[in-house]
Amino acid sequence: MTDPNLSKIFMQTLIEDLKSSKIFTDLQNAAQIEITKPGVRLSELKKGVQAGLIHSGWDKRLKNAVFKYLQTKPRLQYPVTPPEHAKEPLLYLRKAQKSSGKVSTKPRLQYPVTPPEHAKEPLLYLRKAQHAWEKRILKSLNSMCTELNIPLARKRPEKEQKEMNSKWTELGVEGPDLTQIRPVYAPKDFLEVIVGIQNPNYHGDNNGFFPLWGIVQVPVKVKSINKLRLQYSEMAINQCQSGIDDSTDIPSELFDLDRSKLGKKVVNANHGPVAQEFSKKGCPSSLRATLWSQMLCVEVDDVDKLYYEQLKTSVLHHDLLVDSLLYKDVKLTATNDDQYFVFEDFLYQVLLPFSRDTFVLNHFSQNSATPPKSYIRGKLGVEEFSVLYPPNGVIPFHGFAMYVAPLCYLYNDPVILYYVFREIYTRYFYRLHSISSHHQGIVALSLLFEVLLQTHEPELFFHLKTVGCQPLKIAFKWLVRAFSGYLSSDQVLLLWDRILAYNSLEILPVLAVAIFSFRKTNLLKVQSYNAAEAVLADLTTLQVIPLIQLSLFSK
Repeated sequence: MTDPNLSKIFMQTLIEDLKSSKIFTDLQNAAQIEITKPGVRLSELKKGVQAGLIHSGWDKRLKNAVFKYLQTKPRLQYPVTPPEHAKEPLLYLRKAQKSSGKVSTKPRLQYPVTPPEHAKEPLLYLRKAQHAWEKRILKSLNSMCTELNIPLARKRPEKEQKEMNSKWTELGVEGPDLTQIRPVYAPKDFLEVIVGIQNPNYHGDNNGFFPLWGIVQVPVKVKSINKLRLQYSEMAINQCQSGIDDSTDIPSELFDLDRSKLGKKVVNANHGPVAQEFSKKGCPSSLRATLWSQMLCVEVDDVDKLYYEQLKTSVLHHDLLVDSLLYKDVKLTATNDDQYFVFEDFLYQVLLPFSRDTFVLNHFSQNSATPPKSYIRGKLGVEEFSVLYPPNGVIPFHGFAMYVAPLCYLYNDPVILYYVFREIYTRYFYRLHSISSHHQGIVALSLLFEVLLQTHEPELFFHLKTVGCQPLKIAFKWLVRAFSGYLSSDQVLLLWDRILAYNSLEILPVLAVAIFSFRKTNLLKVQSYNAAEAVLADLTTLQVIPLIQLSLFSK
């Protein structure tokens, strides 16, 4: 933030957000407690209170709160124009005007305030594409309601509420009738939409300005392999990594013991940036849950537990069509997976409250998507009779439950599991199913995959294209689900270590390219899409960290 105006605006927003948060109230209460302590002198009141707050760990809590804000709030791409700039943008003319003593009576607004939708997504054609996609999803949802003659929401009878509450930890035993319920959409439907997006202002001439071998035709900026090497430099082949050098085949005294000792010091420090830097080489299995909580700044207190109970009560009181979609998704994905079927009940305890959580709506301020609305019967289109549906604004797709499933290996408390998942989703995973020009959005990640594969495996890319198999059609489902359900669970956790540590999803297309390179010999022999898909059907035997290292640093 080199621009002083941008820094000032950003800092003001940060302070205002902190003042309106729970941490500010807690800090005031803690300060009042410090004032009442007998050892605090009136003459040194400020120093005494500050020392007491630091001693009780408040300096770390505040630092973590600022760290979380910097991680989750995008830097202002379009800063608000200072009033004096709106009147006259050139400093030396403003000074001359001031020294002359004359006042301009007709200021001209040369820098209009950026509309909110531009801050969310600056490109009009992508906003239109996202809007059309949302309408398609809603049409699919409404048609299901009409065909099956079921409402979007209904109040549960008291008997049903009590029965559900008594079986809250065993919701998978007797779920609703799902025979006619179908997923609203799947990743392949989403890919069709992305492939159809065209920039109306771009007319490619195939002279090297933009690589058009692939099927993504949106010219957004993606990183080169050299920039990715710099970004992931701590993953270089000459650096020891959790996930490789701590395996059972290698004597523990060579790496694992020192890594665990250092990890315990990092955990005791309880500071998000330190945990993030340490985790760039992976998290030791025994410390992963704590390190993830620290990187995500998740600290569950009594208020959070009460809020979860309120969400649970909302689930008990009302039955939503979205609940059936979530039940169906868990049955189709996690329950059919040998690694995750044991967590079925946990998944319901997270996903059902998640659909009622209005806190999730906050991520729409930086998301190109808009939360869907529903209207009271007979009042269609009348805004005052509209409600957001579902309350969190997120309609689940086929595979949504797999965003939660790997986390079940880390947390045995559903409340902590819930808050960790919510934080991961609102920071990262929402970008994997919405259309935007953001460099970590699914459009840019898909394009990055195609560009990297074209650049480093041109023979393979051209061969697959020739036999009618566009590589992205296979890799897209991996990207949308962040490889959950495709890799073995321990490898998914190692991969997600790096997503959190580097605060970036760009490692997903890097891994996808590495997998294609690894299976190159067999892929060059295929003559059809089905044959290529068969070669890449089973990824459970792959080790992700060596593949990423070879893809980034071996050429």
